[in-house]
Amino acid sequence: MSKIIDISLDDRNLPPPTPEIDQERKVAIFDLLEDNTFKLPLREDREVPPGPYKLNLAIRDRRLVFAVATEQAAEAGEFHMSLGPFRQVVKDYFQICESYFEAVKTLPPSQIETIDMARRGIHNEGARVLQERLEGKAEVDTDTARRLFTLICVLHFGG
Repeated sequence: MSKIIDISLDDRNLPPPTPEIDQERKVAIFDLLEDNTFKLPLREDREVPPGPYKLNLAIRDRRLVFAVATEQAAEAGEFHMSLGPFRQVVKDYFQICESYFEAVKTLPPSQIETIDMARRGIHNEGARVLQERLEGKAEVDTDTARRLFTLICVLHFGG
């Protein structure tokens, strides 16, 4: 079974999230655990334990860290990625999310829909960047990449 069955965020050094960010985080985790694809590729240099997996996401030393363990908590792999390729898309995503959260309070549905379409487009771009960065480390489908990107945003901005 190549999927994530448990996910945790190492957010110890981050400020508490805003209510909106906390809600995005909860929805992303719920949706991710309901349906995801996460597969560690075969490696020549060592055996790769089969899933399902537990995943811990963290930011350490300005790097995104994926710590993967088996269902029995045995280490399955850990990989670190530069945050650089994510910076602009994360910034754009948070700016459009702010606009969306404000729009929901005051604007008519047609304008909210336009902002939401832009938000989904930026979210898709973040998922694409993540899939590229994960190449050779882990295989994820688009929906899984989208949900993981949301969680990366939460960690990146911390609230």
